[in-house]
Parts: sequence; structure tokens; C-alpha cells
Amino acid sequence: MAPEWAGAAGNERFVHEALPVEPSNVPVAIGSRIRAARQSQRLTIEQVADATGLTKGFLSRVERDLTSPSVASLVTLCQVLSISIGDLFAAPETHLTKRNDGPRISLGGQGIVERLLTARSERRLQIIQACIEPHGRGESELYAVDCDVDVLHVIKGSIRLILTNEQYDLEAGDTVTFPGREPHTWINPTDKPVEVLWVLVPAASR
Repeated sequence: MAPEWAGAAGNERFVHEALPVEPSNVPVAIGSRIRAARQSQRLTIEQVADATGLTKGFLSRVERDLTSPSVASLVTLCQVLSISIGDLFAAPETHLTKRNDGPRISLGGQGIVERLLTARSERRLQIIQACIEPHGRGESELYAVDCDVDVLHVIKGSIRLILTNEQYDLEAGDTVTFPGREPHTWINPTDKPVEVLWVLVPAASR
């Protein structure tokens, strides 16, 4: 079943560093990004040194932000690491959701308040906080969510996850992972409220 989306986008908060309008003398720390790019290419410092003509000691200091490479050295490094210079200096796109500030959404069910914790624009995954009243339940019939992987993590209380051929009684701290398009439903069989997180990979179709 495809989720219905509600809530004002104004509830979402985006936090990022704006690039300074005027030139700044404060050095930008890029060493960790260079190291991450090298490691993602599965390259050792020795291999990068051989490819760039720079010394291992110099590269080590660059990765620890103990020295700044010249423009020529930086261009060579970026070519070897298959990244752009702009990637090293770009401010990260960061999304912050404060407690209880996530926009309300609805995946169906009774006695449940669901909030989206990740950005609406995030398509790689989706995290949904669900607060379920005593004896709250999902759809009466099994339903599926349009994603590849579905993860249910229990923060507080107890919940029963019902799949086509089996069911799981989960307590606080338990996590179950199953195919996203597997028909399922759930129920809070207790007299106490339940808080869970649903993680959908990738984000479910809207």
C-alpha cells in the first residue's frame, strides 16, 4: 500500500553552512574528504604517492590537515582520486529533525501517530517514528510498502509483526528486517503505548 503523505513542509529544518560571501582567511579542512576519497578507491597512500609524484609524508600531512597542498598538487590529487575540487569544499547538505518536529504522515492503521524523521527529498532511505496507543493496530489485511528493505526497530514497549507465514513478538531493543514488498501488518497487543522506528530502503513511493 502506498503511503499517504501529510504535514507541512515547514516542520522540516535544514542545517548547512553557507559559503562566505567575502573571501575568508580561515583554512578549510579537506583532509578527511581526501582520505575518504582515497579509501573509497581502495588506494593506499603509497599508491597515491606513486601516481601523483607527491611524497607519502606530504600526503599523510594533507589528510590530517597539517599542511595545505598547492593548487597544482590539489588538481593532481583530485584527478587521481576521481573527484572534483568543488566536492572537497562543498558544504554538506544536512537535515535536522528535532524531537516531535517531524511532519505527520500516515501509512494506515488505527491508534498510531507517525512522523517522518528524514527529509522529504531523501530518496535513498526513509526513517519513520511511530507512537502506537494501547491495542493500536495496522491495516486489518496484510499490506506491502513499495521499498526493497523494511526494518522495524522497537524503542519502547512490545509489538507483534505479522507476515504472510509467520509472526514476531518484539520487545524494546529488538529489530527485524524483511523484504519491503512482503505483505505484513502489526498490532500492539498490550495495555501500554509502543514507540518504534520503521526504516525503508529506498524511500517508499509517495
